[in-house]
Amino acid sequence: MNQEIERRRTFAIISHPDAGKTTLTEKLLLFGGQIQVAGAVKSNKIKKTATSDWMEIEKQRGISVTTSVMEFDYEGYKINILDTPGHQDFAEDTFRTLTAVDSVIIVVDGAKGVEAQTRKLMEVCRMRQTPVIIFINKMDREGRDPFDLLDELEAELHISVRPLSWPIGQGARFKGVYNIFEQQLNLFEPDKQKVTEKITIDIASDELEAHVGDEAAAQLRQDLELVDGVYPEFDKADYLSAQIAPVFFGSALNNFGVKELLDCFVQIAPCPRPTKAEERDVEPEEQKFTGFIFKITANIDPNHRSCIAFCKVCSGRFRRGVPYLHVRTGKSLRFTSPTQFMAQRKSTIEEAWPGDIIGLPAAGVFKIGDTLTEGEQLHFRGLPSFSPELFKYIENADPMKTKQLQRGIEQLMDEGVAQMFVNQFNGRTIIGTVGQLQFEVIQYRLEHEYNALCRWEPASLYKACWIESDDPAELEAFKKRKYQYMAKDREGRDVFLADSGYVLQMAQTDFKHIRFHFTSEF
Repeated sequence: MNQEIERRRTFAIISHPDAGKTTLTEKLLLFGGQIQVAGAVKSNKIKKTATSDWMEIEKQRGISVTTSVMEFDYEGYKINILDTPGHQDFAEDTFRTLTAVDSVIIVVDGAKGVEAQTRKLMEVCRMRQTPVIIFINKMDREGRDPFDLLDELEAELHISVRPLSWPIGQGARFKGVYNIFEQQLNLFEPDKQKVTEKITIDIASDELEAHVGDEAAAQLRQDLELVDGVYPEFDKADYLSAQIAPVFFGSALNNFGVKELLDCFVQIAPCPRPTKAEERDVEPEEQKFTGFIFKITANIDPNHRSCIAFCKVCSGRFRRGVPYLHVRTGKSLRFTSPTQFMAQRKSTIEEAWPGDIIGLPAAGVFKIGDTLTEGEQLHFRGLPSFSPELFKYIENADPMKTKQLQRGIEQLMDEGVAQMFVNQFNGRTIIGTVGQLQFEVIQYRLEHEYNALCRWEPASLYKACWIESDDPAELEAFKKRKYQYMAKDREGRDVFLADSGYVLQMAQTDFKHIRFHFTSEF
């Protein structure tokens, strides 16, 4: 069992939109032998789209809307990649994914440097002390000076960095990368499908000039001397304790610098680590199986209308067909067809080990955050569900398709894409999201996956707060006074929909004994 745990690497790829996450994922799959030709995120010539962007709307827009899970074997290691959406409207999905991984690769655009969404995601990694590797992408385009980029990474992300590869020129003058970790020179040949050759040379010898020319050779020696002088020696223990971030340079599109990243990653990245539960810390080496649901996706296979729950195995060995306890409901469940993923393609498995992500059929059974065990009462926490900031009424645009619309909304809400409230005053259904783009995605998916038409109507609301109180009389008085703004969520809990910041502040001042919660987890 320890051998299986040791060879697992489960990580997420995160960044600001357009820095090149999905392209990097494609290249990693290419090295893992999972795909023969890398797909493109945006291209009219290459008809093959990226493997991890499998939803119809993702192919059309060239953005990732949902986290995709992919696994492959590479040089004796079992690698689980989670390609996350970069767009801030889908940040909640990304935050949840970060609870299921042991390490993270952050992709930074070499021309733009650190962007807003990258800062936010880094904060989550810091909170959880997740080890981070940074990949500076798009070195084949004119960008900023590598030293400036490193300074910016340290200042903006509040983490020490240590380059483990170094670019030789950039843009049109880009000659390749010197791999500091393995002390090898990799020469650049732009090719989107093949892998470039490695040359082992001594930096001090004249061989370097023969490969990259006099000027570039002199510059490289000077840069490397500066790197060794300014940055501390790379220490694996500092990386694992999230004190330092190794940095790699390359071009994911041209397949360059990616193999160096992967080779170093499998050697230094952590294998599955202990998971915090409310009751105790769960060690991966424990004999008994435990796992939690961090994501639910409807319609991975449109032909079967299937709902799949993604379960992260935390400890023990998961076996097919063995009954496990579903802690929230107290029921015993057995799974005859657990699956492993390659984005949308999936295959049935017999067993899974800590660090693996498995798919379980979830039609109405699971909610995000549910725990599965072999009988122990455990609760894994830390899967945030934020208070929505944008609200709209959802109306049925085709009365003949009422059932389809209801079923579609229910399954999409199970995914945690958005939150649904029913207004107690007029009985209308309100959908709340974190970003505007979510409404478009919901409308598109209802139409194309459930054959239901909806239309949105504006609801001028400011925030949703879950309320509770130890004083039933005060709670009743509050509900009476705010009758028009009271709603129920899907669990039947009371939610106050404040229409402005001032109204919310007054309510908090007037009703001292009522607790207002801004996340649905309390």
